[in-house]
Amino acid sequence: LKVVPFIGWVQMFLYCGAVEASSGLGRDAFGDRAPGDMGWKPPFFKDGTPEKKQKRLAAELANGRLAMMAIIGMFFQDGLTGSAWGDWANYTDSPLRAFEGELGVQAPLGYWDPLGFSKDGDAEVFYRRRCTEIKNGRVAMIAAIGYIVPEYFRWPGYCSPSDAVRFEDVPNGLAALEKVPAAGWGQWIAFCAFMELYAAKQDKADPPGLLSGADEGFGRVEYGRLGFWRGDRSKDLESKKKGLNSELANGRLAMMAIIGMFFQDGLTGSAWGDWANYTDSPLRAFEGELGVQAPVGFFDPLGFTKDGDETKFKRRRQVELKNGRVAMWATIGYIAPEYFRWPGFLSVNENIAFKDMPNGLEAMASVPLAGGLQMFFFAGFLEWGIFKQDPNRAPGDFENVGDLGVPNAEGVADPEDRKRKLNAELANGRLAMFAITGMLFQNGFIGTTGPEIGLQVPNLFFHIFPLQLTNQCDFENVGDLGVPNAEGVADPEDRRRKLNAELANGRLAMFAITGMMFQNGFIGTTGPEMWSPGA
Repeated sequence: LKVVPFIGWVQMFLYCGAVEASSGLGRDAFGDRAPGDMGWKPPFFKDGTPEKKQKRLAAELANGRLAMMAIIGMFFQDGLTGSAWGDWANYTDSPLRAFEGELGVQAPLGYWDPLGFSKDGDAEVFYRRRCTEIKNGRVAMIAAIGYIVPEYFRWPGYCSPSDAVRFEDVPNGLAALEKVPAAGWGQWIAFCAFMELYAAKQDKADPPGLLSGADEGFGRVEYGRLGFWRGDRSKDLESKKKGLNSELANGRLAMMAIIGMFFQDGLTGSAWGDWANYTDSPLRAFEGELGVQAPVGFFDPLGFTKDGDETKFKRRRQVELKNGRVAMWATIGYIAPEYFRWPGFLSVNENIAFKDMPNGLEAMASVPLAGGLQMFFFAGFLEWGIFKQDPNRAPGDFENVGDLGVPNAEGVADPEDRKRKLNAELANGRLAMFAITGMLFQNGFIGTTGPEIGLQVPNLFFHIFPLQLTNQCDFENVGDLGVPNAEGVADPEDRRRKLNAELANGRLAMFAITGMMFQNGFIGTTGPEMWSPGA
């Protein structure tokens, strides 16, 4: 833009004005012509059928929308990198670039700052945070080791001779805080202050984590590898960088580990406590209930039972059982009518036979009003009569109702067999609730419940913006599988199924080839190493 002379801008401005005026400035806005019709057609696009014209106009709109997105992206890329096809490395003014070459920037996350603490590019603030991270990581590594070692080794002798506290008598984990005498706490605090303020302090002139201590007689004292006083430091730059990155990574892991150990210790009362020791957990109130099955165990990710309210739990369990039982009947009701229909009439007055009733959601609109009322009152009779829940009985257990819900039938006498069957009912009911939900969605999108329900993949996008199968995808003298002069598919249903499969596979292939091109562009190869984890 800066290189074009002023007279060039004037020429472009006048040319645009001439084109705009000669094509009928504003006429299409008042309905004289279709939008975009300027009264001029290129030589090779003058002729064509209305269908071909419609196809070209649709392609122009689609390409124009894509081009608008593309040019905006190019403007941003050009403006940020200083080049029309600039590399990210050219965007030197980014505040994030200030620290992406620092230690700790490691695969697979790279420079990771999801909360944007360093987006201001303040080097002093970054330095302080990095010092804090290294210090906390080192303390966490020692603390994590301190949780593990006492399980296998204790120092001989006394921790406090005056209080007769032996090392072997000090418990591991958080419980040790109560056993350490006050004098021991004073020693810890004094030692940490001595190291922090004098013997192992951070000099702002040094890199983060490089600690030094004052030694008036011999000058400055530095710490070497593994924190040894006056120890040797790595002279090989690559080895040093690898070691410092390892320290950062291990420190981050140790901070997560020690926090987990604290929680485990605090909740179970032991440094390596079992969940069974956490007797105060409100979740424990129900983990012995029916439905607690492998591999998930007691599963309540949203914490509905964390208040430990038994009344609420029983109400939810009753609702779960009821919905599961209804879902199992509904799932069978979706499948059975595809293979069996009752003989006779559903409604004699309206001359509706069972065989004439559609299956699935469509049946709801076909059932007469009287039939709907019968089902409603029958469900109410069951709810308030035979299957009325007694608060003094277990959820789902109804008086005078036996095995498989048969009225006045015998129940299951053996306690173990009864428990197994009740657990099976809960598991099958949960599965059926998922199944009937999937069937309802699939039926709603595809519009059928028959075997062909599995031939198409319901996709909300393609049902909002459907792609109609027309002769536009059919070519003259081209048969099945695209073979020239071969025979096509004669059966209309088979042809429809194959065209649907072609569209579905084509969509999948477009995603696949796009991913391969991106992967190839990033890795720079198409060979077997393209799929290797380290590529």
